Amino acid sequence: MTPDDTLDGPRAELVVDLAAVRHNVVRLRSVAGEAQLMAVVKADAYGHGMVQVARAARAAGAGWLGVATLDEALALRRAGDRGRMLTWLGVPGERYDAAVAADVDLTVSARWQLADVVAAVRRTRQPARVQLKVDTGLSRNGAGDREWPWLLAAAVRAQAQGQVIVTGVWSHLACADEPAHPSVQAQQDAFEAALDAVAGSGLEPEVRHLANSAATLTRPSSRFDLVRCGLAVYGLSPIPLLASAAELGLRPAMSVRARLASVKPVPAGRGVSYGHTYVTPGPKSLGLVPLGYAEGIPVATSNAASVSVGAARCRIVGRVCMDQFVVDLGDSGARVGDQVVVFGPGDGGEPTAQDWAEAAGTIVYEIVTRMGGRAVRRFVEEEP
Repeated sequence: MTPDDTLDGPRAELVVDLAAVRHNVVRLRSVAGEAQLMAVVKADAYGHGMVQVARAARAAGAGWLGVATLDEALALRRAGDRGRMLTWLGVPGERYDAAVAADVDLTVSARWQLADVVAAVRRTRQPARVQLKVDTGLSRNGAGDREWPWLLAAAVRAQAQGQVIVTGVWSHLACADEPAHPSVQAQQDAFEAALDAVAGSGLEPEVRHLANSAATLTRPSSRFDLVRCGLAVYGLSPIPLLASAAELGLRPAMSVRARLASVKPVPAGRGVSYGHTYVTPGPKSLGLVPLGYAEGIPVATSNAASVSVGAARCRIVGRVCMDQFVVDLGDSGARVGDQVVVFGPGDGGEPTAQDWAEAAGTIVYEIVTRMGGRAVRRFVEEEP
């Protein structure tokens, strides 16, 4: 078959709906009540495009942005963002000078980190805005039971000496996507105990925050002064076992699309793709989708996930390759060059990112964050 001469457009693209991002931020702000909202845009905004998503979130009323690394924070500053921003992941020896000069709030989780920040303050001759992170039971980053009293006392001294301004205290929940899990209340209790210690120290932080997307939507008592929303900003459910994105009033922002690179009939008994993990049980029409694990398509979706071609759902057959995968076109009548929707909001019956997560045996965070590679990212405004 030959493609229609009128066909154009990219081989494969990630379409990001910025109107959906704004909708989701407005929705989350309404849920958060009096708490401020931080839009978490780390990891290139979970694969959606950090700078563009940050601007959309700000326009919808996000008072804060959250990123993991100093590089991410400084990239946003270079792009023109001047609002409040928090970064939280560092390693010993990182230089905080540029972030201090750029008025980025810096998370301090350990004594070595506070020392690194104070060293930057001495070089820049500008006090640093810092937020203290306490480990309340995630056992990941944050000051643990032994470190916390020392860190709090050191922060009090550093503020008294004009080296830092303690703007916040925060922690992170381990099981917020399971609201009934006993660890959620235990962590909130531990956080409130830490806040009591902060109050007793004389510090008066501007914001106290614990809630992520899931807790924002399910646990009002965890919202405090600020909520940190990541996944829900992108219109994806952080509690998929309890409620879908639509049920939460969220709109998925990312769609992944491609065009069929090949359509061919094959006979029964024909092995498909590497390893022949699929053999045609009868005559088949097979389509080639020019996306692979280099673009973030999980190999684990081989023989499991589906795409939409026109109105038809077409299952992947055979192993996903670096650049491409094969689908069973059934009796769809698809032609080379036809559009394939890998996943999208689901409004038109196409698979969703959550469907792909379930097919891959992973979480939806991984599906959207890993997408990219050689696919073209395109930003649109698709009002409902």
